[in-house]
Amino acid sequence: MKRNPHDLFLFMVVLTLVMIGLVMVSSAGAPEALKNGWSVFHFGLKQLLFAGIGLVLMLIMMKVPYKTLKRTTIPIAVAAIFFLILVLVVAEVTKGSRRWINLGIFPFQPSEFAKLAMILFLAHYYAEIKKGIGNFFIGILLPGIYVAIICLLILMEPDLGTTIVIFGTFIMMLFAGGAKLMHLSILGIFMVGVSFLEIRMKAYRFERLIAFLNPWRDPQGTGWQIIQSLYALGSGGPLGLGLGMGRQKFNYLPEAHTDYIFSILGEELGLLGTMTVIVLFFFLAWRGFKIAVSAKDAYARMLAAGITAYLIFQAIINIGVVTSSLPVTGVPLPFLSYGGSSLLVSMFGVGILLNISKSVE
Repeated sequence: MKRNPHDLFLFMVVLTLVMIGLVMVSSAGAPEALKNGWSVFHFGLKQLLFAGIGLVLMLIMMKVPYKTLKRTTIPIAVAAIFFLILVLVVAEVTKGSRRWINLGIFPFQPSEFAKLAMILFLAHYYAEIKKGIGNFFIGILLPGIYVAIICLLILMEPDLGTTIVIFGTFIMMLFAGGAKLMHLSILGIFMVGVSFLEIRMKAYRFERLIAFLNPWRDPQGTGWQIIQSLYALGSGGPLGLGLGMGRQKFNYLPEAHTDYIFSILGEELGLLGTMTVIVLFFFLAWRGFKIAVSAKDAYARMLAAGITAYLIFQAIINIGVVTSSLPVTGVPLPFLSYGGSSLLVSMFGVGILLNISKSVE
């Protein structure tokens, strides 16, 4: 097999996103840190630690042949379900949901681990059945049982945003594998239908949908986050107010250093900053899907497509929410939002992508 250098361009794109994230987490998280009596750099330093560990994981996966992951598929797939059940049993309710297991060092979010587990499982499965992906029973229903179990457990937390990311990644991996468009359409309609039912059955989700359609209907309530996010983006102008000079992070915009970090980026670094991040994600998509298309075997192709699809799909949802292009749902912006589980899983996944890039045609 031909051995190429790692995709240095993709490596630099990801490192740039991580560095931007470190700077913005430090800035956006400063008011929250001070409110809790911590150092102004509390969240930035913790994110730096996660980034350091993530870099080590990424470098390790660049060296470990991606085919060795096949041997760990079943244990990882089972572990993902175990942790998703465990979080429902032992986790404390935080902001109305059970999503984190306290490991002492940092809170572990099993749903982030489940994303990678599902991608590894589906890549292995579709590599084995090959053209069977075109069969609805073999290609859709059988692997769909595992995906459905993961989605159901995450919905019980509850976390609709992550469920949509996981199911959307499933559909995109099917597309990359050559599934029939009719089957993909059925799955797409199913995802939209289930999402609407989940929104309609939960009052707070339905209120978020109404707020998305007209945030000024309840500007002090359900429309607050959307309005404050748009204020942040709008006040930044072309070049921003300056790093650290944003106002919306001071008790105006909730989750400023996590789900809404893109809004603070726009406020402090302006259109230039937001467009830079969007272009970097475009480059990530280009290089990731190029690696998938050029991969020499089905396993590598599905693995690369799944990892790239999940990162880009999640970025699109996050940016869509903070710009009021999509209804409010909480998913982190890969590489930028504060959170150890998300950053570690994302950088681990990129390490696999870079490993695959060595053996493309």
